[in-house]
Amino acid sequence: QLQASGGGLVQAGGSLRLSCAVSGRTFSGYRMGWFRQAPTKEREFVAHILWNSGSTGYANSKKGRFTISRDSAKNTVYLQMSRLKPEDTAVYYCAARTSVATTYEYWGQGTLVTVSS
Repeated sequence: QLQASGGGLVQAGGSLRLSCAVSGRTFSGYRMGWFRQAPTKEREFVAHILWNSGSTGYANSKKGRFTISRDSAKNTVYLQMSRLKPEDTAVYYCAARTSVATTYEYWGQGTLVTVSS
């Protein structure tokens, strides 16, 4: 089970850290991802991290402002977001998939981030 939290209202230029708590099973060897969906838009990829190695990947537009990380001891994946813009307003979801899967198999419930101008 994935539980996302940390969303809220923030002014443009501010920062937020989202958390994705993993429970009920291990995601060792999995790829953990963050996605977001803005109103009237398709869901889009934000970043991923390989649970074991910590290797990361980002959507090009998110590089430099967003940082994904994980704390294995806490079974938690984080998304640190800085210099937020109103267009970052969206529901953010964490997800997980195996290394061989082509789609993400496990999804959290989402946490809303609202960036005011």
